[in-house]
Amino acid sequence: MCNQHSTIHQHHESEHEEHHHEHQHHDDSNWQEFFPALISGILLLLGIISDNLKLSFFTSEIRFIGYLIAYLPVGFPVLKNAFKSIQKGDIFDEFFLMGLATVGAFGIGEYPEGVAVMLFYTIGELFQGAAVKRAKGSIKALLDVRPDKVSVKRDEKILVVNPVKVAIGEFIQVKAGEKVALDGIQISDSATYNTAALTGESMPETKQKGEMILAGMINLDTLVEIQVNTVFKDTKLSKILEMVQNATARKSQTQLFISKFAKIYTPIVFALAVSITFLPYFFVENYLFQDWLYRALVFLVISCPCALVVSIPLGYFGGIGAASQHGILFKGANFLDVLTQVNAVVMDKTGTLTKGNFKVQQVEIVGENKQEVLAKVALLESKSNHPVAKAIVEFVKPTLNESILSEFKEISGHGLVGKIAEDEVMVGNLQLLKKYQIPFSDTLSEIEESHVVIAFNREYAGYIVLADEIKADAQQAIADLQKMNIKTVMLSGDKKAVVAKVAKTLNIKEAFAELLPEIKVEHLQGLKDRHFKVAFVGDGINDAPVIALSDVGIAMGGMGSDASIETADVVIQNDQPSKIVTAIRIAKATKNIVWQNIALAFVVKVLVLILGAGGLANMWEAVFADVGVALLAILNAVRIQRMKF
Repeated sequence: MCNQHSTIHQHHESEHEEHHHEHQHHDDSNWQEFFPALISGILLLLGIISDNLKLSFFTSEIRFIGYLIAYLPVGFPVLKNAFKSIQKGDIFDEFFLMGLATVGAFGIGEYPEGVAVMLFYTIGELFQGAAVKRAKGSIKALLDVRPDKVSVKRDEKILVVNPVKVAIGEFIQVKAGEKVALDGIQISDSATYNTAALTGESMPETKQKGEMILAGMINLDTLVEIQVNTVFKDTKLSKILEMVQNATARKSQTQLFISKFAKIYTPIVFALAVSITFLPYFFVENYLFQDWLYRALVFLVISCPCALVVSIPLGYFGGIGAASQHGILFKGANFLDVLTQVNAVVMDKTGTLTKGNFKVQQVEIVGENKQEVLAKVALLESKSNHPVAKAIVEFVKPTLNESILSEFKEISGHGLVGKIAEDEVMVGNLQLLKKYQIPFSDTLSEIEESHVVIAFNREYAGYIVLADEIKADAQQAIADLQKMNIKTVMLSGDKKAVVAKVAKTLNIKEAFAELLPEIKVEHLQGLKDRHFKVAFVGDGINDAPVIALSDVGIAMGGMGSDASIETADVVIQNDQPSKIVTAIRIAKATKNIVWQNIALAFVVKVLVLILGAGGLANMWEAVFADVGVALLAILNAVRIQRMKF
């Protein structure tokens, strides 16, 4: 049973390709899995009845053959695995312990107990398999939302092809009720989507022309046309699947400790069992080899570390699965552990605490060629994914040909610089003007709202004022974090007045404004130097350095840049700040369940080990101590899937 945990997460690539095949045959194979245990159980029951009734035909030879036939369906696979392990040099595993204990039981004539140990061991394995399938259910559900066909427009015809064969720039159609297969820009005017597979939210979301549509969304109402801007393997959904499936490769410290512990613990237990068998010969009067061998066999059955080795990774895997159901993606079990220790959450402002849905409020352009300046600004901004850039593009709607843009550079924490036709165009914050030593009016510093400044050919050319909106759940998220005694800090590149206003609204005591990426890093390092365990939450490319430096980096995955998502340890798919609290609660619940399992396993096993060594526990108590505790631990581990967060 224990060894299965190491193979649960192998062959991810084949799972991607063959999950449909798996689903087709899954139900048919269930009865076959239980068949050996069923046969063994029936034969064991008949044997025990025959023993109790003392039937005349049930001679010692027939009794041995009957119990041996009952043993083989469940015992042979375990003995086979033990033999394979020995060939590989891995002698002291659970297969060896179970094989030795049950063969030894047969050797001293305790046939029913030998069969019972192996039968319950096998039943435990089946329960573990069912628990693993349940824990993997949410990830399988994600696999199911990746369509294997898509309708693409080619030469005025609609062709149904595999999404892998669709190129960037092509147009696809999605009918009402169909799943979107590829990321792209909506060409149709308006459509409503179910985004639950990506965000964990059941509320439908309406998208307008020009908005981003992601693979995995379900079109609810009308025929939609989408221009593809990402190949299949790079869609957000594909990356989500890759992240979740790879998450289990990164083991928590608890898992690593238990794995090392099991490797040391099992040989020690075997040595103690040998000692229990032979040492009493020198100290005990009326020494009976058979009695002490029986005690040693009981000791071996009890000592199998299955409950620990199985339930702990299953607990973490359950936590990762529960998080993915809420639209939260952990890149490793180790980050569940670290998140429970976090006592400071540092957040970016735009796109993290605010919606990042900026709207242009005011435009001030120096000189008479206002439309030309705006057209070139919009063309430059069209090359950026920043929410401010998108708002300006939406407001101006660029009309210029992209070919006149000959140079483009995004300066992190400053803005954009480009060459358009004969003009050098700059759009960004005041730091950008200072960097290039461009003089500007002092009145710019007095504008409280978010704004960008414009320079043409190293001369100040005006500014654009934009307004942002605080996310609906941001205030509650901050309040919940503070109730958990977690320090909240906001670091932003925005103006002091804007940052102060947001901080006051959200009741954030520490907020720092007008920060370049390297200054954000300094602030975060300062917290770590004060022995805070820090989680940083951000979404922009300029947040990638602080996300990397933090103990747990959390990225807003809906609007977040690829750089921040790639660097982060945890990704929140629907961009809701409240999911930070949910992630911490899931991490703490997972840790509680894991330590409950460790305590349960140790207490019961130590107690029954002492009783077994003293001859006060028989093989049946040993079965409970091993398989019973493992089953209880597994049932406890899958509880997290049903918890409310």
